[in-house]
Amino acid sequence: MHKGKNNYTFLTEEPIHKVVVTMAVPTIISMLVTSLYNIADTYFVGQINTQATAAVGIVFSVMFFIQSFGFFFGHGSGNYISRELGAKRHHNAVRMASTGFYFSFLFGLCIMVAGLVFLKPLSVLLGSTPTILPYTEKYLGIVLLGAPFLTSSLTLNNQMRLQGNATYAMYGIVVGAVLNVALDPILIFGFDMGITGAAIATVTGQVASFLILFYMARQGENIGIYFRNFAPSWQAFKEIFLGGSPSLSRQGLACLATMSLNIAAGYYGDETIAAMSIVTRISMLVLATVIGLGQGFQPLCGFCYGAKLYDRLKEAYKFTVKMGTVFLLVCTLIGWIFSSSIIGLFRNDAQVISIGVVALRWQLCTYPFNAFIVASNMLAQTCRKPWRANFLAAARQGLFFIPLIFILPKFFGLLGVEMCQAVSDALSFLATIPIMIYTFKEFSREQIEFNQHR
Repeated sequence: MHKGKNNYTFLTEEPIHKVVVTMAVPTIISMLVTSLYNIADTYFVGQINTQATAAVGIVFSVMFFIQSFGFFFGHGSGNYISRELGAKRHHNAVRMASTGFYFSFLFGLCIMVAGLVFLKPLSVLLGSTPTILPYTEKYLGIVLLGAPFLTSSLTLNNQMRLQGNATYAMYGIVVGAVLNVALDPILIFGFDMGITGAAIATVTGQVASFLILFYMARQGENIGIYFRNFAPSWQAFKEIFLGGSPSLSRQGLACLATMSLNIAAGYYGDETIAAMSIVTRISMLVLATVIGLGQGFQPLCGFCYGAKLYDRLKEAYKFTVKMGTVFLLVCTLIGWIFSSSIIGLFRNDAQVISIGVVALRWQLCTYPFNAFIVASNMLAQTCRKPWRANFLAAARQGLFFIPLIFILPKFFGLLGVEMCQAVSDALSFLATIPIMIYTFKEFSREQIEFNQHR
């Protein structure tokens, strides 16, 4: 590992493959472990009954919504911090770190209060059937208590990562997730708490992550969080919005997409909701690695863009896309062969497995496209191209998916629900190509202008 004090030199001068892999490994671990939060609850709750499994899938959309604000403030403040450190304006980065953190915590509190006040109507709105509703209310009522800790943990995690200190960021996320996984069987089965135990385990893990990350933010070369540096202003919020709105689009639309999927699947019964919930989590676990790789590219991208090192930025982007595509091709092959066994791990129900296998295999067909989609989105976001970044972030699980989940089942029935994500991925891939051609032409123009003014 590189020395934290040499982050600028490391990110702007060391071999690209070394930088991306060094930055990506702890981030991939963080992403995989974050996915474990969801996988663990699905796995252990799956031992209770189909309705409980479906309830966790339904509340997943709220988790997306809460996470969207953590990523919004984390990426918004973190991308700004990364560019300012690249341009050697340290004082701006220091103020932004505390401002982003406190904004995030306050928004988390607002979500918690609003969610608890409207608990029942929210549970119905999310797609709970009458048989699933009691489980959803129990699980969601507890999960909402963790909202401010989850938003601010994700903000701290992303700030550290975008400063080039991904290892520090990893510790808090990993410890919280391990604690969640360890507590799940103890509380669900040992104390016979059922779905309530799963929710308590999740919140306990989130609070632990928050405390560790807050401590880690003051270690090494990280920019510490201090209330004296909290400087709320329209300018600060504008910077957070421009850098973070793609994350809000991506996560917020993922929340709407999950709600839409649950409503569309609910038409075919509780087993379909459970099957699609399982497939969504498997897909997220695989894509977490590619997102982690893309996030490993982001600090290099931000520093190089701030330092006007365009050629290095382009090479790093190409390397990230190649690595991600190869990984997804391998996952597609393995997933296709073992699809039935993978679904069966989560719920040993013949109907859930048969629906899940078809949906998983459809998704596997377009998995390899996602490395290009993810890396392109992260480049546009880090280099402060907000409209392009927002479009790319919204495409896969929003702009294409949400209309398709209502259109395709009208023509194909249940198959329309199962194939929806694959069709959405293919359309997102095609839409990304012209956007990236334009972006790289723009970089070439910026480089010419920079060279002329030197």
